[in-house]
Amino acid sequence: MSSTGNAGQVITISREYGAGGHSIGCQVAERLGIPFYDKDIVRETAKASGFDTELIENEEEDVRKRDTILKTICAVSSNYYRDTQDAIHDVQKAVIQRLALQGPCVILGRCADEYLREAGIDSLNVFIHADDVHRAVRVSELIGSKNATEIQKLMAKKDNSRHTYYKHYTGKEWGDGRNYHMTLDSGKLGYELCVRLIVEAVQ
Repeated sequence: MSSTGNAGQVITISREYGAGGHSIGCQVAERLGIPFYDKDIVRETAKASGFDTELIENEEEDVRKRDTILKTICAVSSNYYRDTQDAIHDVQKAVIQRLALQGPCVILGRCADEYLREAGIDSLNVFIHADDVHRAVRVSELIGSKNATEIQKLMAKKDNSRHTYYKHYTGKEWGDGRNYHMTLDSGKLGYELCVRLIVEAVQ
C-alpha cells in the first residue's frame, strides 16, 4: 500500500474484478455522506448522448484486441465502431468531470482517475486488488456459480477488458501503483479496513 496525503473528497476507485471495489466504494460514500457514482454515469451518458444504456454498458469497457484487428480489416465497420465508441467515451468523460465538479463523491472505474487529472480536478485515486482465491469466492457469489473454470475465465476476461480500455484511452497501465495514491489488497486487509483507510485518507 502506498499513499500521498490528503487529495480531497472526490475519490476514484479502480478495481480488479471480484476484489470488492464496488462494495468498498459504496461503504466509503455512505461513511462520508457523499454520492456514489457507478450506473448513474451510464444513465447520464445515455441522457446526454442519446445512445441506449445497454449499448453504453457493452462499449464502455470493451476495447478488445480482436476488435482492433476487425476495424483494420473492414473500413466501414471500423469507422462506425470507432465513432460510436469514441462518442460514448467523450460524453462519459464529460459526465465524470461534471459530477466531480459538483462536489465530493466516489466514482467507480471508467478511467475517472485520469480524466479528473486531465481536468485539474483534485481527487484521491485508489486501486483495489486481491489474490485469485479471494476474488474467485466473490465472483462465485456474484454469478451464482461454483464452476472454477468459468470463474477464472470471467475474471481474466473482465480484467483484460479493463486493462485494454484504460490503456487505450489514457496511454497508461491499469493497476500500476504509480497511477494511484493508494493501492489496497482487499483480500489481505478485508473490506472494512480498506473502507477505513480510504475514509481516513480524505479526512
